[in-house]
Amino acid sequence: MDKLKCLSFFKCRGKEKVTASSENFHVGENDENQDRGNWSKKSDYLLSMVGYAVGLGNVWRFPYLTYNNGGGAFLIPYAIMLALAGLPLFFLECSLGQFASLGPVSVWRILPLFQGVGITMVLISIFVTIYYNVIIAYSLYYMFASFQSELPWKHCSDWADENCSRTPIVTHCNVSINMTEIIQMNKSWVDANNFTCLNGSEISQPGQLPSEQYWNKVALQRSNGMDDTGVIVWYLALCLLLAWLIVGAALFKGIKSSGKVVYFTAIFPYVVLLILLIRGATLDGASKGISYYIGAQSNFTKLREAQVWKDAATQIFYSLSVAWGGLVALSSYNKFNNNCFSDAIVVCLTNCLTSVFAGFAIFSILGHMAHISGKEVSQVVKSGFDLAFIAYPEALAQLPGGPFWSILFFFMLLTLGLDSQFASIETITTTIQDLFPKVMKKMRVPITLGCCLILFLLGLVCVTQAGIYWVNLIDHFCAGWGILIAAILEIVGIIWIYGGNRFIEDIEMMIGAKRWIFWLWWRACWFVITPILLIAILVWSLVQFHRPEYAKIPYPDWAVALGWCMIIFCIIWIPIMAIIKIIQAKGNIFQRFISCCRPASNWGPYLERHRGERYKDMVDPKKETDHEIPTVSASGKPE
Repeated sequence: MDKLKCLSFFKCRGKEKVTASSENFHVGENDENQDRGNWSKKSDYLLSMVGYAVGLGNVWRFPYLTYNNGGGAFLIPYAIMLALAGLPLFFLECSLGQFASLGPVSVWRILPLFQGVGITMVLISIFVTIYYNVIIAYSLYYMFASFQSELPWKHCSDWADENCSRTPIVTHCNVSINMTEIIQMNKSWVDANNFTCLNGSEISQPGQLPSEQYWNKVALQRSNGMDDTGVIVWYLALCLLLAWLIVGAALFKGIKSSGKVVYFTAIFPYVVLLILLIRGATLDGASKGISYYIGAQSNFTKLREAQVWKDAATQIFYSLSVAWGGLVALSSYNKFNNNCFSDAIVVCLTNCLTSVFAGFAIFSILGHMAHISGKEVSQVVKSGFDLAFIAYPEALAQLPGGPFWSILFFFMLLTLGLDSQFASIETITTTIQDLFPKVMKKMRVPITLGCCLILFLLGLVCVTQAGIYWVNLIDHFCAGWGILIAAILEIVGIIWIYGGNRFIEDIEMMIGAKRWIFWLWWRACWFVITPILLIAILVWSLVQFHRPEYAKIPYPDWAVALGWCMIIFCIIWIPIMAIIKIIQAKGNIFQRFISCCRPASNWGPYLERHRGERYKDMVDPKKETDHEIPTVSASGKPE
């Protein structure tokens, strides 16, 4: 009888194990952390981080900045800003997430007073995620439109107006009246009345490229401004839906599925860039384009201009995706003793080298475009949307086999965007998992798909005829100085309040003790250099703030007010959460404030076997921190 009971017991236990496994399928049998799961392989993590850091900005912004700021000379401030601002913040966030195995909100158990910083990061990521997938939808549309024998924007077709032309359009000229009087007349009047322009008297203006009119009139069906919303552009809405379906399918098992997808989406862009570079290098005019990019005679005098250094710092800061919450979220799934220092070096260098490499591929093609159109490279080079959807498509349309190259290019943009989008959604789901772990274990798939559905519906306004104005508005406000505020508070909170030396001790628990000279550089950056640089960039950004516009169309007052409301909604949680934490604490106002500036008692390594002597009295991290849970002192003991 006892044997039967024992057998029955093990059957039940086995059944429970199977059930738990089926509910918690994002956790593998060999995972160190059986509550949250870990990356299946180190390469899954590295490729996900590279894919998150390397995005559209590496292709459509960095090459233009290099060209515009002295060519090859720009690489000097770029490398310096990487060392002083980008890498220190990147290493800090990777270490923070890995040490506690928590996402960007819950990780602020390290400093409860600043928990609102984590909320700000997640909210900004949500806003950016909404419009970022719209850009992916644009790439999908152009990729599908390229499956034709001839690219639809190669010629001015029936959708074009009289301004569509690759050559200058004559607007006025001189004509002879009665063989004696010479007057200047409108060209349309001259043609209508069968007059002939006198040689050399033509006054012309640049025409609009077919690719530009296709972008505005066909792809976007762009209205005259934000006041004119128009209708939803149905094919863009379908492309947006497809983009969200791809994201949802890649993330339905969390990092276990996205970690496999990135083997393609993170590597494929490099293959395409290499192919485009090889093809571009064989074209006439390619050398001219590349010389413009790196500067045949690099203009080192540009280094005296503050704007150049500001551009370098800003590009590094946004390119590495620091202070968005994604680095903390992705690193939180690492094993505790993973070498996050070497990971930070590898990912940052890969990101920066990718930017430089992409510039050669872009400018070789633009050089050919300038050559065949008889223009200077400076007249065809663009940045942002104008590069990706006007200038480069125009250049590809002039190549033999244009549709093939166009498909490759827009598929590359698609994969570049998807990597970053995967990490952004993972940031959101990781936050939900930390706040509601039991619910997330049972309902990861419906919650992930539900997030994608909600964000798709919110993004529909960005695929109306006024959609591009919305995309630009969100980017102008939410992807700007709000992130800088979060980054400054992050480094001040962790290094100045929690304690930089204390944080270094936490890192050494993961990667092993290092000699004091190893930390000399990081201390200098974390304590002084990086905060000063970030504050300088923030002040510069606020001083240079200008009302947003798109295609020289200014935004109405209500749109500017809405932009301010969006960013205020994101950052207002910083003071709100600080007030809530102080109210929940005990004692007089001074004691409450001091209490909230100390780590919560459930702060530390997630697994007990990693806590060592320093965190031996740590409270179970699965327990939520509240005002009744004591904080810990600098020694790691509860107070």
